[in-house]
Amino acid sequence: MEFIAPVLSFAVSTTITPGPNNVMVTASGANFGYRRTLRHILGISLGFPVMVVAVGLGLGGLFQALPEVHIVLKFLGCAYILWMAWKIAAADGMGGSGARPGKPFTWVNPKAWVMAVGAITAYTSVGGYYYLEIALIALIFLVVCIPSISIWTLFGVGIGRMLTARKWLKIFNAAMALLLVASLIPVFLAWGP
Repeated sequence: MEFIAPVLSFAVSTTITPGPNNVMVTASGANFGYRRTLRHILGISLGFPVMVVAVGLGLGGLFQALPEVHIVLKFLGCAYILWMAWKIAAADGMGGSGARPGKPFTWVNPKAWVMAVGAITAYTSVGGYYYLEIALIALIFLVVCIPSISIWTLFGVGIGRMLTARKWLKIFNAAMALLLVASLIPVFLAWGP
């Protein structure tokens, strides 16, 4: 179990750094507040450990055996992220209607897949403890995700309080949408010739 400290370090560093989920909850926090973003926080925080378990139980192998499944998922993920960026940019701000995605976002988030596959391949060993290691990795991410994602949401709430004019909140939403689109650059570069 000496792997707990490295997994904890990996979990903190990957969940606290910018990525599509964190951009989304920041924008949601600014537009809707913490309480109305809580379902999104819980969806990510519960959905990602489930993804880790799914990867550990075989989705990673499926992607290697059938790369076209991975390509389709990657395409759908990029399309969904672009759609969410558009929804964020079009949000009217001030807590009105707009983008508040549900639980499925984690499952089409390219960074989340890289994190899950990376965690399983780097921190599990072939042998008798494999399933226990998967469970511990998922548990560590569950514990780390909630505060990490909450920090980004609270950052958004703080920004939302400072941006009291609808004009500034719309500019902030546009910036968040651009950051979400920019998060796809590594994905598109990996698809290169």
